[in-house]
Amino acid sequence: MRLGINLGYWGAGMDADNLEVAREADRLGYAVCWAAEAYGSDAATVLAWVAAQTEHIDVGSAIFQIPARTPAMTAMTAATLDTLSGGRFRLGLGVSGPQVSEGWYGTRFDKPLARTREYVEIIRKAMSRERLTHEGQNWTLPLPDGPGKPLKLTVHPVREYIPLYIAAIGPKNLEQTGEIADGALVLFYAPEHAEATTLSSLRAGREKAGKDLEGFDVVPTVPMALGDDVRALADQFRPYTALYVGGMGSAKQNFYNKLAQRMGYEKEAAEIQEKYLSGDKQGAAAAVPHELIDSTSLLGPVERIADRMQAYAEAGVTTLSLTPAGFTLEERLAGLRAGVEALERAGVA
Repeated sequence: MRLGINLGYWGAGMDADNLEVAREADRLGYAVCWAAEAYGSDAATVLAWVAAQTEHIDVGSAIFQIPARTPAMTAMTAATLDTLSGGRFRLGLGVSGPQVSEGWYGTRFDKPLARTREYVEIIRKAMSRERLTHEGQNWTLPLPDGPGKPLKLTVHPVREYIPLYIAAIGPKNLEQTGEIADGALVLFYAPEHAEATTLSSLRAGREKAGKDLEGFDVVPTVPMALGDDVRALADQFRPYTALYVGGMGSAKQNFYNKLAQRMGYEKEAAEIQEKYLSGDKQGAAAAVPHELIDSTSLLGPVERIADRMQAYAEAGVTTLSLTPAGFTLEERLAGLRAGVEALERAGVA
């Protein structure tokens, strides 16, 4: 198991420190630095900036939103980033959610699985530098009865094959991800529930492709906080967990809420969502069970974090992406260093 760092969304209040966090992760031997996008900063610009000022660490999109770009544009961006970074780019994709897709991009959030499959097919073809032709439900290339002609990518990526990841939560999406991608980007990954909530679906998809999980990258993003009072540390992540379980999506369509239910928190997930959507964010945070936070985070002294890292490795994780807590740069850097120490203690590197 290797370590990664997830910078999250640029513009979240710690921008001045993020570059130094990425540089320190590079110096410490972290495998990859991820950046996200929603409806603020775009990930591609952030990754180009980080890649220009690091030497060894991979840079990855977690995620490029599928409704934000045509598949050919994403292939162009991936090829460009791989070239600029000297072969260090990882392409992570996701459909986002209905509120962002329809409210920000004006793209209907319908048939997300079929759209993702088609999107990946076009990207794979474009990045293989074949002449691009495609006939599907969402895209036809070239457009018929017009002046367009099949074109091929003019940029030569450093590598012949750029790893492709998909952000997946639900069972069907996880299964398709196992079938068509090289890795899965997941949130709220609890080792105790990993087989039922994640690995069984990924394995089914790999079997469809005639493969197994060997070589497939399972990449959860995991909050981390150092200290002795585990409950107090967990409380830091109550608003974060409540946002996803309660407010990330609508009352009818919230993938994280359904995940919490599959983990056995049906009643609690309903209460969190009801309070969050009614405007009681503080009440929603208070309703988050401590056990849910503790099982999906790394909390406590280095020894306890090492034990949890061992559990993550045993639960199929191949790249553990950390988001160290801290209001100061030094706190975040200390978290990065503790992550390396804990991994060494766990003996799973």
